[in-house]
Amino acid sequence: MQISKYHGLGNDFVVVDLRGGEPAGPSLQDPAIARLVCDRHFGVGADGVLAVLPPRSAGADATMRVINSDGSEAEMCGNGLRCFVKYLAERDPALSGRDALTIDTGFGPLTCDIRRAGGSRVVESVSVEMGRPRLTRREIPMAGPPDEGCVAAPLAVGGRQLAVTAVSTGNPHAVSFVDETGPALMALARAIGPTIETHDWFPKKANVEFAHLHAPDRIELVVWERGCGITLACGTGACATAVAACLRGLSSAGSDLAVTLPGGTLSIRVAQDLSGVRMTGPARHVFDCDLDVAALVAV
Repeated sequence: MQISKYHGLGNDFVVVDLRGGEPAGPSLQDPAIARLVCDRHFGVGADGVLAVLPPRSAGADATMRVINSDGSEAEMCGNGLRCFVKYLAERDPALSGRDALTIDTGFGPLTCDIRRAGGSRVVESVSVEMGRPRLTRREIPMAGPPDEGCVAAPLAVGGRQLAVTAVSTGNPHAVSFVDETGPALMALARAIGPTIETHDWFPKKANVEFAHLHAPDRIELVVWERGCGITLACGTGACATAVAACLRGLSSAGSDLAVTLPGGTLSIRVAQDLSGVRMTGPARHVFDCDLDVAALVAV
């Protein structure tokens, strides 16, 4: 089976094009197979599998299915979407001349603008219109009054008192602004991220963001991702954190925010009326290979 490896700021993925149908043998869409492939010691190694599928909606160019490294399925993945668009824009002859693609996701169809290197076919960065952030508990989803939001709600966990703001940018996020920075911020995410991920507040679990505000337009962020653990970058998490900063009056909507994760920096702009979020960042190709999935399963 032909696969490709990509990463967005170190958040890495195995991409498999299934628009022509599943090949014979084990499927990378099978959660158990995805776990084997994503294993960093016995498999290829990745934070998830991106399956390229035919479009579901009129006007879309393809459908992205995201399977996390633990075999669970994510509704959306911002870094994965940029990698997905780079794959299509460079590999598919019917799409290679395009400046924008529309991709069906679990969060609906999303428009992605492409920036190429010096007029070549090589995609340097992708800007994604992430759609309207979901702010009510019903939409996130989150326990509590369904039509209310959750902004700076107190949560005691791991001996810490946090102020959690919940946002869905395609998947549920729990964002806390904290005093820690650098290695201490990473240590905090490792220590209590798993507890918040599976907290009763979040029936479908949650991605957990630990953010430090260096300036109104500059945020340091570490994310404990649902189904993956610590990742070097999380696009939807960066978007959710920018929205949370605007909701709390820490940052201004309508301006570019630099959100720096362990793998690098994303540029995020929250619409003035909170009607949308635009994420811009790089995507990189790592390698292609012919993977013998049956042999991997037999080990």
